[in-house]
Amino acid sequence: MFYLLHCIDSLNVSFNVSMPKLLDNTQIAQVIKLLKVAMRDLPDPSVTLVGKKFKSPFLVLISCLLSLRTRDETTLPASERLFARADTIDGMLKVPVSEIQKLIYPVGFYKTKARRIHEICQGLKDRFGGKVPDEIDQLLTLNGVGRKTANLVLTEGFGKPAICVDTHVHRISNRLGYIKTKNPNETEFALRKKLPAQYWIDYNAQLVTWGQNVCKPISPICSTCPVEKICQRNGVTTSR
Repeated sequence: MFYLLHCIDSLNVSFNVSMPKLLDNTQIAQVIKLLKVAMRDLPDPSVTLVGKKFKSPFLVLISCLLSLRTRDETTLPASERLFARADTIDGMLKVPVSEIQKLIYPVGFYKTKARRIHEICQGLKDRFGGKVPDEIDQLLTLNGVGRKTANLVLTEGFGKPAICVDTHVHRISNRLGYIKTKNPNETEFALRKKLPAQYWIDYNAQLVTWGQNVCKPISPICSTCPVEKICQRNGVTTSR
């Protein structure tokens, strides 16, 4: 019995030693500061660019919809083509779904998204007086709007603190060792509890940009990453 307990105790000690502590908020503040400098010459994500250019929560919402399952280099031109044709709720409803399909092609699921645009516009007219709501619970009642889109509308459309979690934010937050979660939904609520509110608005755009250009899903470019010494590199098996 003594031998068994000794073995178990030894395993616990080994386990505790091998498990690194999560990064604290002082460390994540340093990460954010370093990435902000490193990203000066990198392009913003497409929805962030739409927010800066048009300053319209409605157009941010539509751009978010177009961006789902679509690369930024496709999303931004499609958004600009559509917004040149219609940039208001009433104007969008006057454009036939078939024409919207042509304008937004080749975004992913463009036929479904064209129909969804009309449904969202009609919902905004019928239930919100023709305005985009600035509360997440109300945004989530719109057909086709999930937490990722709702949070992004709040940050990029209204400049309100929210945490939008996509695949890049989920992956990098865990790779760094700041949190330990299994999916984007868990990541959002873990970040809400831990990440200081002053970083909420910019956190998504920073990690998306870094994830697209440096901290890639497979073989990230760790050799030139300014946070290499802070990052725990969780899940990284090969890097450059």
